[in-house]
Amino acid sequence: MLADGGLYGELIQNRDFEYALHDKKERDEKWNATMAWSGDFKIAKENPIHPNNPNYAVISKGNISNSGFDGIAIKANEKYDFSVFAKGSKAVVRLKSTSGEILAEAIFTPSASWKKINLVLKSSKTVKDAHLEISTNGEIAVDMVSLFPQKTFKNRKNGLRLDLAEAIADMHPKFVRFPGGCVAHGDGLHNIYKWKNTVGSLESRIPMRNIWGYHQSMGLGYFEYFQFCEDLGAEAVPVLAAGVPCQNSSDGGSGRQFGIPIEDMDEYVQDVLDLIEYANGSVNTTWGKKRAEAGHPKPFNLKYIGIGNEDLISDVFEERYRMIVKAVQQKYPEIIVIGTVGPFFEGTDYNEGWKLADDMKLPIVDEHYYQTPGWFINNQDFYDSYDRSKSKVYLGEYASRGNKFYNALAEALYLTGVERNGDVVEMASYAPLLAKEKHTQWNPDLIYFNNDEVKPTVNYFVQKLYGQNPGNQYIESSIKLSDGNPEVNKRIGVSVVKDDASGDLIIKLVNVLPVAVTPSIEASNFSLLENADYILLTGTPENTSARPVSQKITIKEAFSKELPSYSFVVIRAKIK
Repeated sequence: MLADGGLYGELIQNRDFEYALHDKKERDEKWNATMAWSGDFKIAKENPIHPNNPNYAVISKGNISNSGFDGIAIKANEKYDFSVFAKGSKAVVRLKSTSGEILAEAIFTPSASWKKINLVLKSSKTVKDAHLEISTNGEIAVDMVSLFPQKTFKNRKNGLRLDLAEAIADMHPKFVRFPGGCVAHGDGLHNIYKWKNTVGSLESRIPMRNIWGYHQSMGLGYFEYFQFCEDLGAEAVPVLAAGVPCQNSSDGGSGRQFGIPIEDMDEYVQDVLDLIEYANGSVNTTWGKKRAEAGHPKPFNLKYIGIGNEDLISDVFEERYRMIVKAVQQKYPEIIVIGTVGPFFEGTDYNEGWKLADDMKLPIVDEHYYQTPGWFINNQDFYDSYDRSKSKVYLGEYASRGNKFYNALAEALYLTGVERNGDVVEMASYAPLLAKEKHTQWNPDLIYFNNDEVKPTVNYFVQKLYGQNPGNQYIESSIKLSDGNPEVNKRIGVSVVKDDASGDLIIKLVNVLPVAVTPSIEASNFSLLENADYILLTGTPENTSARPVSQKITIKEAFSKELPSYSFVVIRAKIK
């Protein structure tokens, strides 16, 4: 999940002056404490606002300017919350266009010691590439320079970018896995994601480099992730490293697994247990009290915790993994531990991961696979033969390696098989979720964006249709889409579910054939109301802009309507 410059609403890049050459492994000399800043200033370290945030800027009779993340997009007449820790002389903060036009400004006067100042700036124009400037005729020290739109998701302070969060919310997710997979286990031992570094006051959080090569301010931390899940009505699924970093870490990895020294594992295990206390403990507990102090006295009611991500299932991994899982099971038996079985749907790690899950009787394991559309089309029965007595499956990462309609349709087809096997596959999530234009490191992604636009893929609309049309009961159907030809059957899919909450019958039909088919639908087991919602998503295989079209039609028409070539249809009807 892309935080800084993405889902996290902060508009100032390197607000804490803590960017470091190591973020980019010393490959970019510009990636340092002055990144995204220009003007007349120097970086100082004496008496910082917090030991975890040692750098700050000193401006002497001049100005300092921040260009944001590829510019700062602001809207006319919108209000923006500006804040800064400052000490020294009077200063002026301005939002300016690239031509130098002042779009908003305010004066602030610090004291002789560090003090947080809060102001509101209202923009006079809509621009995509503004910058923020602080100027003074004296000398002023500044740190944690921040600019947030007041309109964040659910209007949260230190909140999330509204349009991106709404795009996620529109999928009606039942859970959110965070902070990500590779991000969690990190690039080397010193880069393992530590949740405790991400909570507390913003200035006290410990920033760190990301395995993908960029800076994490930790402004979007575990508290904000839990809060986002609550705002979505989704279960939180935090993922923690299993005492080992990525086996392909640039720091000591190279395809072999290594781990936290055993003598340090008790402390790491306690961190995992403390996370559960942070989420669920009463205000009288150490970590429950810290959650309450952050503004959430009620527990977050955490149910799941993921341990490990795509790991090499080695002796080093297993020893640490067992320590963590056993500790959670003993202290918090109600928590559902999600295991890991490597990055592929087959192979040594997959087999060894499943053996470990069987031995430890884990409730769920996390399967990942990125495959071609053809693989998804030819493997609709992937879970049909799974042993129902073993661990359930969380399909945590999957995608068909592309954002064309054919890719999305292959995923829609595969998901009919996932729904059919809902007794085995309890959870599924497409990945990766977000990618910023011009900064993409992985293909495909579900939602692309820039500073002022959200650009969902056609794959997104398949996920959205599934998310908005779930069911809690799978119905064995007599719907037919072909004459039984095996090759034809591979390219068509049917799923029928009942949603007890709404009292709806939901039929999903997928046609990956180059010709139209007319379904034969029998619903004699159900007495349905006369009208149905009929949602059609169709296009050519190369199309990247197909969008679903919805209409209200009679049940008779819905059940006899021709299914176009290359199409995905959802029929939703209420049961009398």
